[in-house]
Amino acid sequence: MFTGEYHHSVDEKGRLVLPSKYRNELGEKFVITRGIEHCLYVYSIDSWNDITNKLNSLPFTKKDAREFTRFFLSGATVAEFDSQGRVNITSPQLSYADIEKECVVVGVGNRLEIWAIENWNTFMDSAFKNMSDIAENLFNERVIE
Repeated sequence: MFTGEYHHSVDEKGRLVLPSKYRNELGEKFVITRGIEHCLYVYSIDSWNDITNKLNSLPFTKKDAREFTRFFLSGATVAEFDSQGRVNITSPQLSYADIEKECVVVGVGNRLEIWAIENWNTFMDSAFKNMSDIAENLFNERVIE
């Protein structure tokens, strides 16, 4: 399970060093794709296969299913670390996520997210203000019996 928040930089060639604890959990090859909130999602191959199986089970006759699948899969690339523990992020991915240099890598369960520092700070400011309401809406019933 991915957890934590790390601040890093992308170099001029679009390479990013991920923390070693993430590298070990991701494995040799993994997938980077567009996330939903102008960030990038990073999945291990096993998690990616689970997601693509779910996407493939969606009815292609539904417009939302087609659009989401198209958006999500067309932005995906299989990646691997170089000898220095860096991963190359494609130009379209960097552009989509507004990442120029400074970024934040966060662990959120079955995936990592890579955010431009400005977008992450905006998200956190907004989420922080609403966290009490969000928690109440998500956990309005007893979770543990």
